[in-house]
Amino acid sequence: MSLSQAPQSSSTPAGSDSSTHFGYQTVPEGEKAARVAGVFHSVAARYDVMNDLMSAGMHRVWKAFTVNRAAIRPGMKVLDIAGGTGDLARAFAKRAGPTGEVWLTDINESMLRVGRDRLTDGGMLLPVTVCDAEHLPFPDQTFDRVSVAFGLRNMTHKDRALAEMRRVLKPGGKLLVLEFSRIAKPLAPAYDWYSFNVLPWLGRKVANDEASYRYLAESIRMHPDQDTLATMMGAAGLSRVQYFNLTAGLVALHEGVRLD
Repeated sequence: MSLSQAPQSSSTPAGSDSSTHFGYQTVPEGEKAARVAGVFHSVAARYDVMNDLMSAGMHRVWKAFTVNRAAIRPGMKVLDIAGGTGDLARAFAKRAGPTGEVWLTDINESMLRVGRDRLTDGGMLLPVTVCDAEHLPFPDQTFDRVSVAFGLRNMTHKDRALAEMRRVLKPGGKLLVLEFSRIAKPLAPAYDWYSFNVLPWLGRKVANDEASYRYLAESIRMHPDQDTLATMMGAAGLSRVQYFNLTAGLVALHEGVRLD
């Protein structure tokens, strides 16, 4: 299974003075993608171990819920965006069967190599490509399902990415967005303490990278809350938008359907 490279293009014109956030920092738009890439190049080798430690294994439950809501049937075409180490793509492929087609994609080559190798080691050969979610290299109305898990918050122009995801969906197709969100208020103080003390400590001890996990905590706070993201999905042209709070809103799964 080869790792193909889709064309990468900048969504910000050269010389643009537009800015965006990278965690709590304000940076030029043109720099964010490179900074995010640096984070994931750094953590790729220990990404799965850190996910288990940080979430006490709960990320597996969240992903299983997403797979069940996706309702993949044999023969379906599925696109997993920011699929990283391949958890969702592997589960989707089992349900789509030999007549289906599941693409594993990510903008970060280091993450994608880990995912490709994991799939290959498990005897699963899927199409794998590096691509930018804001400029998907697929024709209109290609996929029955599109998913993105824990990747949307790292995208510079979330509205453009959501519009692209809708574009490549077939009429009647479903987009699933699994992402960290706003936890229930009574739990927020304890969660903040954990995020800004324990996560960087784990990053330092396990992945030898404290800064990347401090960015993780900050990026979650900068991501739109549940209702705001639902509104953005509607603005991107998706219908029947709904969301499910998981683990008291620590994570939310948003769904939207392309009707036309």
